[in-house]
Amino acid sequence: MRRGTFVRWGVPIAAAAVIGAAIGAGPVIAAVSGEPVLPERSAQQLLADAVAATSKEGGIAPMSGTVQQTASLGLPALPQTGEASPLSLLSGSHEVKVWYGGADKVRVALPTQLNETNLIVNGDTGWYWESATNTATKLAIKAEAGQDKRALPTPRPTDVTPQQVAEHLLANVDQHTAVRVINTAEVAGRPVYQLVLAPKDAGSLVQEIRIALDGETYVPLQVQVYAKGSAEPAFQVGFTQVTFTPPAAENFTFTPPAGAKVEEKTLGAGMEQDVAADRAEHAKDVAERAKVVGQGWTTVAVVPFSLSDLKTATPSDGRQGPSHGPGAGADPSALIDSVLKSATPVSGTWGSGKLIKTKLVTALLTDDGRLLVGAVTPEEITKAAGTK
Repeated sequence: MRRGTFVRWGVPIAAAAVIGAAIGAGPVIAAVSGEPVLPERSAQQLLADAVAATSKEGGIAPMSGTVQQTASLGLPALPQTGEASPLSLLSGSHEVKVWYGGADKVRVALPTQLNETNLIVNGDTGWYWESATNTATKLAIKAEAGQDKRALPTPRPTDVTPQQVAEHLLANVDQHTAVRVINTAEVAGRPVYQLVLAPKDAGSLVQEIRIALDGETYVPLQVQVYAKGSAEPAFQVGFTQVTFTPPAAENFTFTPPAGAKVEEKTLGAGMEQDVAADRAEHAKDVAERAKVVGQGWTTVAVVPFSLSDLKTATPSDGRQGPSHGPGAGADPSALIDSVLKSATPVSGTWGSGKLIKTKLVTALLTDDGRLLVGAVTPEEITKAAGTK
């Protein structure tokens, strides 16, 4: 069990990370004419408040709540892989329940129509429970010498909540973004400021991003990403219910039900270390061969890749996909085939390839072995393809 395995938000989070480029603050004052009424805050003040709330040492304050993620990216029909598959999260609406008592007290539950998957971390012990297979995995969490024990190899609430998305968006601040504050509103029954980020470059597919900041704690409660020409958000993640009080201790305890199959694993030692090292080496190799074209909202990532690589790819640890769990039934090649059917053949002075466009992301797979991805128009991505 590693970070990102439990709930993979997939393309929506990747898109948010790409489009969350530069943010520059202007002297705009928060509108407070509507209901609810909150004290006036400038855009600069709210940017500072949001960054502090998402990145402060020790993490966010104890809390619990229900998060709803909705994606309408304009993808082609996806292969049926079951409710628990990461592919199912690329469209439609999904709920996650979170309890956060501190860096070493975390519970995340992914309910489906008939089943539920839970990850519970309590100090050095964790449990991963799948009702569909009646399987419970006991996790022994070991920190390495000199490693901060709070940096657990498991998801935190900010991995699946608006805080994490907002953290990506607020990570880099510069001149490429227009910022304003619109009327206050309510999210999960709490008054919020609405911070609006919009790209200055017309080459971006993003119209604007709205970050709803809690009026008391400044914690992001909702992030909405609007594509150009769309009245409704193409991607949204936000709390439908939230409480900023320490969750009860029983939320972080678990006893396998009678008849459940119980397995045991150790995280942070032995084979898990080797797997992590292999992945780190692979990531380093890709990073050395990759490059970035453009800046701000029109940034395009270029990596060496081919169609054969996509179709023959297996998990980076060399193992096949799990027979149960959140990745159950997920067939990357089926998704690739489905997406490629919607691809448009394109060519230019840079060469030729296949273009795939969604509401928020454009990808170009060139015949000379490159993959270009960005939250940009097709014109921008083909222009980037000509940059050697």
